[in-house]
Parts: sequence; structure tokens; C-alpha cells
Amino acid sequence: MRVVHVKELTETVAKLCWEACYYLPDDVLNGFKKAERTEASPIGRSILQQLVENAEEAKANHMPYCHDTGMAVVFVELGQDVHVTGGDLMDSIQEGVRTGYREGYLRKSVVGDPLLRINTNDNTPAVVHTDIVPGDSVKITVLPKGGGSENMSAMKFLLPGEGAEGVKNFVLQTIKEAGGKACPPIVVGIGIGGSFDKVTSLAKHAVLREIGVHHPDPHIAELEKELLEEINHTGIGPQGLGGTNTAMWVPIETFACHITALPVAVNIQCHAARKKTAVI
Repeated sequence: MRVVHVKELTETVAKLCWEACYYLPDDVLNGFKKAERTEASPIGRSILQQLVENAEEAKANHMPYCHDTGMAVVFVELGQDVHVTGGDLMDSIQEGVRTGYREGYLRKSVVGDPLLRINTNDNTPAVVHTDIVPGDSVKITVLPKGGGSENMSAMKFLLPGEGAEGVKNFVLQTIKEAGGKACPPIVVGIGIGGSFDKVTSLAKHAVLREIGVHHPDPHIAELEKELLEEINHTGIGPQGLGGTNTAMWVPIETFACHITALPVAVNIQCHAARKKTAVI
């Protein structure tokens, strides 16, 4: 049994919050550069160049890549041989978000009550997903999720007979309705299967996958390729100003589902596809 003190969890989460917002991941930067090489629109190429420059400036000056530093979504994989001591696991994570957003000078975008709309002024509570996994380590990933792309996400129950074509039609409809409002070039996380709650979780987890890494099942990998091609044929383009690179990646996660249902969820991630992971 390995003992991990909550103080270490809090410090790790705090650091991940500001690092995620300051430093865009390499796979996303490479996605910009690849898109720039293939973009047919001169305006689209110019936008992609500006996104790369913006990321370089943010990194060099240790400042947020985007003013919308998101609602913190925290994924925790807790080893079953870990004993957390010194306090409550969830409290330590929330304190980490609170500290990270304060010390990192990150915008606080969370309101405590969805109808009264009063800002909590510390970006908590964060959304926390926990999984118990084998081993004696704790893996923590912070995903600062911006409001613009999150607002354009969608979920639907299809009829089982609609199959892969039904999935593609729903995804394309969602992307076309989002247009430039989701700040393309985007990452389109897709969940297929499970239940009402599970399918949206699948879509959220999908955006964590590194750009360029396909699903291990060949038929799902093929669907990822087809959707990426069709999304980029919509002509929405970088920042919605037209072009051939609307999406950088379309990762899909799947799960078993009931015989009567085919749930599908689309979680759009804007070009500020920020994420940062640490293992304790």
C-alpha cells in the first residue's frame, strides 16, 4: 500500500491548471502546422499561422493561450493500492483548481448556481471524473474546457438500425450547426454506446486522445477517417471563415449498449485543445 498525502494532490492539480492554459500540447501545435500545409484558403493559412504564433507567445511569456481558461475538468485514475491521507480526495482536487486559477492569474468562469449566475470567483467547483485502476500511482489530467465549444456539443439517441450512417449524419449536422462558433480548427470527440450518462463521458474522454492516434478497432478507425474527411468538406474552415481544415482530429470512444438504443454524443473541443497530465 502506497500512501499519498492530499497536499501532493493539491499541488499537482494547481500546477496542471496553469500549465494546461499556458502551454498548448505538441500534438495540437503539430495539428496546426499540418493544417497550414494543406489549407486551400489563403485566409485560413493566415489564421493557422497566427494560432501557431499565439501559442509560441503564450509559452514564451507564461500566459494563457486563450482568455477563456475554461471550466476545469479533472480526470483522476486512482491506483487501488494507493491510500490517500491527510484529508478528502475531492476537497484536495478542488483546492488544487482554486489555487491554480488564482496563482496562475487565470480567468474565473464558473457560476455556482446555473440560474442565479453568481460567479464563485475561484473557478470551482471543477468537474471531476474518477476511476479506480490497478497499481499504486495516481494519474491526473486537467482539461480546461472553454465555453464556446462546449456549448456547441450535442447528444442524441439514434435508432439501432441507423448504424454508422446515422452516426455520421448526426455528427455532421452538429458540426454544421456549430459553424465558426466553436472556434475551428476543432477536435471532435465522439462517444458511441453506453447509456445517457455514459455516452457523454465517452465523448469527453475522446478529446483527451492525442491527435493522430486512431481507435484500435479497424471499423471505428475507418469511421474516424471518414468523419474527418467529411467534416473538412463542409468548408467551414479555420475560425469559420472558409477553408479545408475545419477539424484537426475526430477521435471516437465506444461502449456496449442496450439492444433498443444507439446513443451518440459529440463533444467539440476548440483549437485551444488544452490538456496536461501528471503521474504521482
